[in-house]
Amino acid sequence: MKRFIPFLGLVIIIILALINPSNEVTNVADSKIDSGDTAWLLTATALVLLMTPGLAFFYGGMVSKKNVISTMLQSFICMGLITILWAVFGFSLAFGDSIGGFIGDPRTFFMMKGMLGNATWKLAPTIPLVLFAMFQLKFAVITPALITGAFAERIRFNSYLIFICLFMIFIYAPLAHLTWHPDGQLFKLGVLDFAGGTVVHMSAGWAALAAALYLKGRKDPTHKPARISYIILGTGLLWFGWFGFNAGSALGSGALAATALATTTTASAAAATAWVFFDILTGKKPTAVGACIGAVVGLVAITPAAGFVTIAHSLIIGIVAAVVSNLMVAWRTRTSIDDTLDVFPCHGVGGMVGMLFTGIFAHTNVNSANTTGNGLYYGKTHLFLIHLLALVAVSVFAFVGSFILLKVTDLISPLRVHEQDELVGLDISQHSEAL
Repeated sequence: MKRFIPFLGLVIIIILALINPSNEVTNVADSKIDSGDTAWLLTATALVLLMTPGLAFFYGGMVSKKNVISTMLQSFICMGLITILWAVFGFSLAFGDSIGGFIGDPRTFFMMKGMLGNATWKLAPTIPLVLFAMFQLKFAVITPALITGAFAERIRFNSYLIFICLFMIFIYAPLAHLTWHPDGQLFKLGVLDFAGGTVVHMSAGWAALAAALYLKGRKDPTHKPARISYIILGTGLLWFGWFGFNAGSALGSGALAATALATTTTASAAAATAWVFFDILTGKKPTAVGACIGAVVGLVAITPAAGFVTIAHSLIIGIVAAVVSNLMVAWRTRTSIDDTLDVFPCHGVGGMVGMLFTGIFAHTNVNSANTTGNGLYYGKTHLFLIHLLALVAVSVFAFVGSFILLKVTDLISPLRVHEQDELVGLDISQHSEAL
């Protein structure tokens, strides 16, 4: 009977699509859609989607050879499943009419209602609403995919599908609403998150730590990366796509997008270099894997700050994030925490470093329209303190909430594969495929 449950879900979606046709076209007389902004956001949306296949290669190259396909599929399936949920009610939960500043009304854009035509989002008045929804979708897609690195090589695929649905509904959507909706509580408090350091990376990082603790360690934790060339390819695709991630979050093609692109470039470059240099300083050999991880950490850390800080300060953010994450990876390896691909030390900690440094270096000269105040570096304490408060609140919410969802998922469908299936490898045991 359990085999028919996913199919039943698709049947329900087909029925909803038939009885709720979103075919009305919205024509707003004073709409100010700009062709240049629209063209850039169309491009940025495609770039952000490319990040998820990039992540698949990045993670797939890191695991053992017997788990490459399963690990890559865990990223790819998000592009299908999360997209469906987003179209039905996920976008409404994140950006629908606010309910108490914590979550959106799922009826607001149910089945993409009112999306066609020249309707716009209130904070992005120069691009079509449907484009804004598709751009934000790509963030919702990659966030649960990021978590997969923590429980790689030991999770049942069917149970994983349940968990990512629950995570999108109960963790990601509320955080997106709180942070990016004009009526969201964190938004009104003045918390700055340009492109997802809090919403994406901190939520994924804390969920990863919860998953590593809940699922415990692998039976055989020792392995060599299957394809370092995959890791390098994945890093290139992530870095390329991240320009859409950060510069696209300017929601237009003007100077702010150029600033975000520049800070993204420099922070990642600084972090990749700092990671390699720090390894040399501590007596390790410089490695391609280390350079790639450093580049991604820099991208993570600059994400919340990309449109709020100067290029000079982006270099500091990249370097500090690389050193802190490198130290956290070293600490994690000395514990019993089996975060397979170090998602928490890299994404979780990198996101927190970026969030705090946004509160330190943000300045209204960089982004006068959206910056709620200057940072600690300029003698102002308010922004830094609210970022510190938000960091604690988001961390508790994401970690505790994810742990509860893991438990709920485990009750519905066991999360952990059988020991023999794990030893054989998930490619064969879960998918009957091999590299």
